Formats: sequence, structure tokens, C-alpha cells
Amino acid sequence: MTDSSRTYRIFLSAAEPSGDVHCAGLIKALQQSGENIAFVGAGGPKMASAGCEVLHNTVEKAAMIYNAFSHVGYYISLIKQIKGYFQRNKVDLVIVCDSPAFNFHIAKAAKKAAIPTLFYVAPQLWAWAPWRLGKLRRCCDKLCCVLPFEQQWFTERGIDSVFVGNPLLDNVGPDLSPYRRQYRDFRPETARVALLPGSRQAETKSLWPAMQRIALRLKAVYSGLAFVTVAVDEGRKKFLRDNQIDGFDCEYAIASVTNTARMADLALVASGSATLEVAAAGCPMVVMFQSNKVLWHLLGRWLIRIKHLCLVNILAGKELVPEFMPYFTSIGPIVDAAEELLGDRLRLSQISDELINLTEPLARGSSAERTAEIARQMLQRGV
Repeated sequence: MTDSSRTYRIFLSAAEPSGDVHCAGLIKALQQSGENIAFVGAGGPKMASAGCEVLHNTVEKAAMIYNAFSHVGYYISLIKQIKGYFQRNKVDLVIVCDSPAFNFHIAKAAKKAAIPTLFYVAPQLWAWAPWRLGKLRRCCDKLCCVLPFEQQWFTERGIDSVFVGNPLLDNVGPDLSPYRRQYRDFRPETARVALLPGSRQAETKSLWPAMQRIALRLKAVYSGLAFVTVAVDEGRKKFLRDNQIDGFDCEYAIASVTNTARMADLALVASGSATLEVAAAGCPMVVMFQSNKVLWHLLGRWLIRIKHLCLVNILAGKELVPEFMPYFTSIGPIVDAAEELLGDRLRLSQISDELINLTEPLARGSSAERTAEIARQMLQRGV
């Protein structure tokens, strides 16, 4: 048993909005564990609202890899400050969430300070960086996997791993059957299309103009199409609205990706975790991602080790939904794929059914509660 007479300190590190949300859920689950725990760390407003003392608002600096270089100085200074915090303060456990480019440094600093370290959301080394496994082994005491196949993959490579479920689906299950779509009476002329350009600022800047151009091309074919987009907060909603192009009309909302997708017939989605949320809504989608063409051909195409890049297609083991990753600047093929889906009721129904089959097993139980129990055990053992 843990010592009920003392307060344990957990340091959490999240560098993006999704990590901020995941860590907030984990904090709430740990608060129900009966232990006296003080939470401190680097993160964002969700963690702060959950009861964490946020020393550094890293979420504001969240960036895609191709524009992260402008913030290198900030992150070097931040890592140095966190190292100093570990040296000056008693920390019983460090939990790092996603964002491996940043959190590998935090985990390494924790291990140097002899602090047990838990990774919540396994880095996707199976896709792009298996040579980093040695680094992960050295700085990770326990790895919480959020995709079913990851536990075996990491365990076979000498890392203590466990599948905890997926935090994106903690609040959408466990029964997703009501969201299986039957498009028998569907009319593409009056379809509702969700445009989901992502939560990271650089990602949104890249994809939002393209998604609007795609929408206009589709509306030229189906004049009754209605479009909706979703933002995480008022600031991001204002950014989307302020960057609306001429001739485009859209409904703007602050809501979850899943709830937005549940009200849509089709979605255009930025590649990433949002694809899983759309899948849990049973909403067929077209997935897109932008990249620097030169960097992609010099590095990206050689680093990627898997056939499909979209998370939904990776889990399905096939191209269940059309993916354009990267698409560079040509939206024509994306327009064609979306138009083809809108005109095929049978395929829309089949995709919706398969998406629910894919995500329903991941939505059973709470990843936050499972991870909280692992964290509590680590406090108990002091490991």
C-alpha cells in the first residue's frame, strides 16, 4: 500500500492540445484513486482545470515538425528548466504523454534524476523510427499503448508495455452500434460535410484553405451541400472564420470531433488522431495531409516503414478510407474521391459499418482509469 500520510508528486508533460486533454482525464482518474497526489507539469488549460500546477504552457507552442525549428530555442530552455525542477524537487513519478520529439528529453531527464517514468500514448516507432527503441528502453519504465497491436510489438522488443485502450474513445462508447449508417435514403444533393483541418496551428494553416477549395468544387456539383467545421476554442474558431475564402459558406462550432462527425454524412479530415474520432462516429471520410515536397522525397518517403499512413487504414490493414498523404498542392484527386463517395450509397454504408467494427473494441472501458491504476502501482512500488 502507498503511504497515506504523505503527498505524492506526479509531474506530467504534454506538448499539444490532445496531450493536454489526455493528461487532464488521467489527473481526474488519479484523483479518484484515494491517494494524496499533487500534480505539476508542462501542459495546457485542460490540465490546469483538472488540478495541475502548470509551470509551462507548452500547448501554446504546439507545432508540426516542419515549423518546429522556429521554436528550438524555447524548447531547449524549457527542457533545461524542467531538469532543474527535477533536481530541486522531490518527484515520485513522471508521466509523459505523446509528443515524443519533446517528451523523450523529459523522460531522459527524469531517468537521470532517478525518477520512475511512465509513457502514456506509445510513440509510433513502428511506423517511422524503430532505431529509437534503444532510447525508449533506457528512459521508459512502463509504456501504455493505445493501439491494440502495439503491446506485442513493443514487448517483443524489450519494453514493458500494456494496452490500456484509447483515450480518444473514453467518452464515446462502449456501444457504438447506434452510429452505424444506412444510406438508403441518402441524397448527395443535401449532404452535410464536416471539414476537420486539425488542432495544431501549422496543420490548420496548411489544410484549411485547401479544404475550402475542395468544398467549393464539390458544391459546384451538388449545390445543396452544407459544410460544418469544428474548433477547440473561441480563438481557433475565430482563426478559421477570419481565414474563410471568398464564396465559401460554413457553420462554425466549438464541439468535439466525434459529435460533429455524428451529424455529418462525410468528412474531410486531417491525418492524425481525429480520424479515429470520426471513425467512432461511423462517418465515412477522406483523409489528407500536407508536407514539404522536397523534404518528403529526401527523407519522409524513406523513413516511413508502413504501407498506409492514415491511422484508420493502419488498423484496418487496408485502404478502408481514401488517404492523400501527402497531397502536396493538387486537390483534384481529393475532390474526385469525395465526389465518388457521395455518389455511392452502398460504399458509404459499408465504410460506416466497418468503421464501427474497427473502433467499438477500442471504446470499451477507460484508458484513463487503466493508466491511473498503473501509475498508482508505480507509486506503491516506487518503480
